[in-house]
Amino acid sequence: MLAALIEENGEVARELNHLFGNKKKKSTEEKRDLGKELADMLFAICCIANSQNIDLDEYFQKTMEKSQSRDANRFEKK
Repeated sequence: MLAALIEENGEVARELNHLFGNKKKKSTEEKRDLGKELADMLFAICCIANSQNIDLDEYFQKTMEKSQSRDANRFEKK
């Protein structure tokens, strides 16, 4: 699953580079969906967590709490 995660990471990076970077997509290159690529990464992360009996819900909640308190005034609210 680590190999799958690294592969998906590359696909996300490539898509972000096409969307926002200076490397535009070739005319022969297929269109990819950034949401799908991110979901593929999430799936690989979930598989790794499950194999290690890690409760991602618990850790994600802790991360969100930390982020909300640490970064409460860091970004402009929309």
